[in-house]
Formats: sequence, structure tokens, C-alpha cells
Amino acid sequence: MSTAGDRLQDTARRAALALPDVSHGYPFTSGLDVYKVAGRVFLIVTEDPDERIITVKCEPEHARAQERGYASITPGRYLDKRHWISLGPGPGITERLVTDAVEDSYDLVAERLPRRDRPSAR
Repeated sequence: MSTAGDRLQDTARRAALALPDVSHGYPFTSGLDVYKVAGRVFLIVTEDPDERIITVKCEPEHARAQERGYASITPGRYLDKRHWISLGPGPGITERLVTDAVEDSYDLVAERLPRRDRPSAR
């Protein structure tokens, strides 16, 4: 179990819970902590001790750039690999990068919601 992986996941959880109207739970399996806004997934935290990753929604062009820039950012696990990326601990993966990835994912999901379902401004 990697301390860096635990820190990455804790940072992602804190960032997600600081956003408006976020809920989380384990709708798929006990090993996937899923964060949603208005019922739509924007963050998955994998609780497998051998694979401490998070998965977030990302614009396809930005996702490919992130994957090229960081060895521990890969196409999204469990979801559409074009629109999702997974981040694991590794060189260059900072708390700021993780927080930005979570916030960007939230914003992508929230902006596609019907206006009546969008969370209050953050």
C-alpha cells in the first residue's frame, strides 16, 4: 500500500466533498467509492490496496495531453477511455494536479446537466 496513493486519493476525496451538491457511495461495488453531482458520476476512487488510483472525466484532447505528460495518468479505468482518465501516484502527480482534475471533472459533468439540475455556483 503506497503512502503516495493514499495521499492522492485523500486529496481527491477532499476536493470532491468541497464542491456543491456532491454525493458519494458505493453503487457498483464495495471497492469503488463513487462521487456524483445531480446523480452523474464525476470521480471514482478505487479502494484496491494494490491499485490506488482515481478516475475522472476529462475532455478528450486534454486527456491525451495528460497521458503523454505523466506516466501514471492512463486512459480511464472502468469507463469510456476517450472521456475518462485514471491518475495514480507517480512523478509529477501533485495535490494541485489531483485537485484540478477533480474540479475539472465536476465542472464538465455539471455544465452538461439540465439547467434546473445544476448545482449552485461555486
